[in-house]
Amino acid sequence: MKQRGLRFATSVSAAEKKRRILVVDDHPKVLRFIEIDLKLHGFDVITASSGEQALELVKAKKPDIMLLDIIMPGMHGLEVLRQLRTFHQLPVIAFSASIFNQDEAIRLGANAFIAKPFKSDDLMRMIDSLLPI
Repeated sequence: MKQRGLRFATSVSAAEKKRRILVVDDHPKVLRFIEIDLKLHGFDVITASSGEQALELVKAKKPDIMLLDIIMPGMHGLEVLRQLRTFHQLPVIAFSASIFNQDEAIRLGANAFIAKPFKSDDLMRMIDSLLPI
């Protein structure tokens, strides 16, 4: 029996590849909320709950962009940025409940900053501006 009209892709084009986002936050509920929202928007999401874990995942999972909370226990987001920039130029959107971290985050290499709480649409526009489809 001959099947007509069926074609199978042998490789995934760049446009079909899901954009991979690493989300870093020490609050499990915030992390889960952002993860679900990004997945609903079609992203491949990796999560980390510490700065140390985030730096390891950048090397191992090769995300396309990072969303990074600044205020975390242990290695805070500013230190993550400082260390990240020694080996990678991955686009980073820093976020924090305190806008007083914005200037320092940008100085250390964040590409953008968004204050918590933020709207999903605002975050998506920011991601799209740094990571075109």
